[in-house]
Amino acid sequence: MTRFLVLGSNSFSGATFCDHLAAAGHEVIATSRSPEPHAAFLPYRWRDSGVRFVQVDINRDLDALDALLRAERPSHVVNFAAQSMVGESWRHPEHWMMTNVVSTTLLFERLRRLDWLERYVHVTTPEVYGSTEGWVREDANFNPTTPYAVSRAAGDMQLRIVVAQYGFPAASTRAANVYGPGQQTYRIIPRTILSAMAGRTLQLHGGGKSIRSFIHMRDVSEATLRIALAGKVGETYHISTERMVSIRDLVAMILARLGKDFDACVEIAPERPGKDQAYMLDSAKLRSALGWRDTVALEDGIAECVAWADRFRDHLLSMPSWDYEHKP
Repeated sequence: MTRFLVLGSNSFSGATFCDHLAAAGHEVIATSRSPEPHAAFLPYRWRDSGVRFVQVDINRDLDALDALLRAERPSHVVNFAAQSMVGESWRHPEHWMMTNVVSTTLLFERLRRLDWLERYVHVTTPEVYGSTEGWVREDANFNPTTPYAVSRAAGDMQLRIVVAQYGFPAASTRAANVYGPGQQTYRIIPRTILSAMAGRTLQLHGGGKSIRSFIHMRDVSEATLRIALAGKVGETYHISTERMVSIRDLVAMILARLGKDFDACVEIAPERPGKDQAYMLDSAKLRSALGWRDTVALEDGIAECVAWADRFRDHLLSMPSWDYEHKP
C-alpha cells in the first residue's frame, strides 16, 4: 500500500483518481477547498473506498496543508487543484493567476522541502500549446491563447525550474478532454445528456466545429498512477486516445443514443473567445515507457455516462443550475 495525498479531490478528475487509487489498494487522503459535493459527483463515495477527506484550500490554507503533509507523510502527492474553466478566465484573469501561478508556486516551495516525498505529479493541460496542427509531442512550444492557458503555462514553467534547481521529484501530465460518470454538469457530455433528459435546448458554441480527443477518466487515472509510481522525474506525459471527434459529432452521437433529434435539441451559439480548434496529443512516450494504453471506447464511455445520469436523475434534474459557478 502506498499513501497518496490528492489535491483538488472535488474535481471530476481528482475524485475519479481517488476512486481508482482506492480500488488499486492504495491509501488515499483527499483534499479540496470546498466541502464534499453530492455523492453524484464523487465516484469514490459510490462504494466503501476508505478515502479520507480533509478540506484544505491552497490559496488560503498552505500552513494547514503543510501540517497535514507532515502528520500523514504521504509518499506521493498528485495535484488536480486549479482554476480550470477556459471561458470564465476572461472575466477574472487575476483569480486564475493567483491559484495556478502564485499559490501553485508557494505549494512547490513547501513540497520541495519534504525529504520523504517520493513523487509529486502535476496535472496540467494541453491548452498551453494553443491550437495545434498535427500530432504534438511533449516538447512542443507553448502558445497559450486564453488567461487560463497563460496561467497554466506559467505554473508549468515554474515547476521546470524547481525540478532543475532543487532536484524536486516531480513529473507532469497533460491529458486530452476527459469525461466519464460523475463529471460536472457544465461539461459538454453530461450537459448534453441532461438537456436531452429535461427537454431543454443545448447551446452549441461555434457550431461544434472544434476537434478533440475524448478520453475516459478511468484510462487517465491508470496513466496518472503509472506516472506517479514509475514516471521519470522532470518528464511530462501526454495522455490521449488517437481517435479525434468534433464536438458536433459527439453531441450527435449522444442524442442518437437517447433517441433525440439533433436539430430539435441544439441551438448554434457564437464561439467562445480564444477557443482553440484542435488538440492532437502524441502519447507515444507514455505508451512505450510505461506500457499504458487506453481501453474504453467512446461509445462505451458515453453509455456509462447515460447510466450515471439516470442513476442520479432526481438530483441532477433538480439542480438550480448546470452552469459553472466561479469561486475566487
